[in-house]
Amino acid sequence: MTAEDVIVESKVSLYDATRETLAGVMAGEPTYRVDQVWSGLYKQFQEVAEITTISAALREKLSRELPTSLALVRESVSDKGDTVKFLWRLVDGNHPIETVLMHYADRVTVCVSTQAGCAMACGFCATGQAGFNRQLTTGEIVEQVVRAARHAKQRKQRVANIVFMGMGEPLANEPAVWSAIERFHDDIGISARHLTVSTVGIIPGIRTLATRPLPVNLAVSMHAARDDLRDDLVPINKRYPINDLMDACRDYLRVKNRRISFEWALIAGVNDTARDANELAKLALSLRPSAHVNIIPLNPTPGFPTRGTDAAGVRRFADRLRDRGVNATVRRNRGTDIDAACGQLAAGQPVVLTARRNV
Repeated sequence: MTAEDVIVESKVSLYDATRETLAGVMAGEPTYRVDQVWSGLYKQFQEVAEITTISAALREKLSRELPTSLALVRESVSDKGDTVKFLWRLVDGNHPIETVLMHYADRVTVCVSTQAGCAMACGFCATGQAGFNRQLTTGEIVEQVVRAARHAKQRKQRVANIVFMGMGEPLANEPAVWSAIERFHDDIGISARHLTVSTVGIIPGIRTLATRPLPVNLAVSMHAARDDLRDDLVPINKRYPINDLMDACRDYLRVKNRRISFEWALIAGVNDTARDANELAKLALSLRPSAHVNIIPLNPTPGFPTRGTDAAGVRRFADRLRDRGVNATVRRNRGTDIDAACGQLAAGQPVVLTARRNV
C-alpha cells in the first residue's frame, strides 16, 4: 500500500458525507452555501463541478476533499435502451459491483447492490456463486442511485422506485442500508412505499428493520416452502428455518402494516410442481393481508445448470396460486441478454462451479 492509498482511504467520500461533514469542509462559508451544494447533489443530481451557484475554488476544494466512490467501467444497454446495467469499480480498486436502471412508461426503478459479492451461497444466483468480498458503505449505495438518476434525467425521467435487490444480502449490511434509505427518503424525496428491501430471510435483520421509523416494503426471497428443499436452494434456511421466518414476517406486518412480497424463482422440476404451489399458497395466505407472490422465471447462470420453468409451466404455477386466492404476478425479465436480470449480477467475476445434490 502506498502513501497515496492511505490518503485516499482516509477520506470521507462525497456521498458518505453528512450535512455536518459537508459544513465542516465548507467552514467559513454561509449556511446557505451548504444548502446549495446539498440540493445540487440530491435534488438536481449534479456533479460537484456542475454546481455553479458556488465558486470554482470551492468546487475544486469539495472535489478534492470529498472524492466519489464509484468509477464507471462499463455501461450495458438492453430492451431498446430501457434497461441499463452499470459496472462500477470501487475506489479501493479491487471489487466491482453492478447497478441496474429500468425505464418504464410511468416510472423509473433502480436496483442497487449492497455488498460486493454475497455470502448467502444460493446456488442458482450468480452473485452467490461468486462469493463475498466486502460490505458497501452508505455512500457507495447512495452514489449508485445518484449516478443512475443522472442517466434517467437525460430521458427527462426521475427515479421513482428503489429496490435493494442487486448484489449482496441487504440485511447482512443493515446499518449502511438503513442510512441509505434515510438519504433516499429525506434528501432525494422517495417515499417509503417506493423503497423495497429484499432478503433471503435474515431474521435479526427483519426484526431490526421493524424497529426503524419508515415503513419500507419487505420482499422475502423464498424459492421453496418446505425446509428440506429450501435448505438446499437457500442455505441460510438451515439457520433461520421457514417457521421462524414466517413469525418474523408476521411481526413485521403487524408493526408496519405493509404487505410483504415473496420472491419465487421457478426452477424446472425443482420448485414448480403442484405441491410447491400449494405449499407456497399456504404460507402466503397465513399472513394477513396475504403475501403477494412475485414469480420469476429462473434466469440462466453458468454455475447452475438446471433450467428455468418454461412459459407454460410458469402460467400453470401462477394459475394454481391464483386459484387458491393468492395475489401472484409473473415478473417480466429485463436485461437477460446483458446479465442484468434477477440472479445474474456477478460484476464480471468468474463463477465457481460447485457440486450440488439433485433437488
